[in-house]
Amino acid sequence: MTPDVTPDVTIRRGDELSAREVYAIWQIRDAVFSVEQACTDPDVDGVDLLDTCWHVWTSDEAGLTSYLRTFVTERGVRKIGRVCTRRDARGQGLSGRLIDEVHARWGAEAEIHLGAQAYLHDWYASRGYVRSGPDFVEAGIDHVPMTRPVTDV
Repeated sequence: MTPDVTPDVTIRRGDELSAREVYAIWQIRDAVFSVEQACTDPDVDGVDLLDTCWHVWTSDEAGLTSYLRTFVTERGVRKIGRVCTRRDARGQGLSGRLIDEVHARWGAEAEIHLGAQAYLHDWYASRGYVRSGPDFVEAGIDHVPMTRPVTDV
């Protein structure tokens, strides 16, 4: 089902999140990663509240519909992670909108790295990402390291 109105994208730096926003972020990530995918690694990893971490999401009256975070590591590498969409909001292109927003804001600054769940390799490849190493397992799920070169978006 395609929404009649395209939801706005919210972007907030980690150290600027309200308690309600942190709760909503953990709620969608818990539903997708812990419950649906039975991930074996803890979700809370010390990254979310950093001033180099940005949270990007869409929402509706029921809460967050799609979410990701992007951050710069201590080595200066921009990463995307925790990409997820609420089950009832899938198929509307929401994660793609969030990825596009990251590319528009930071894609010309540096290459962007991510660990794609293996079944999403082609989806990320269609957005300019290329394999950048051997497969690996994270949180009990097969992943592919991927990188998107610097672009003018």
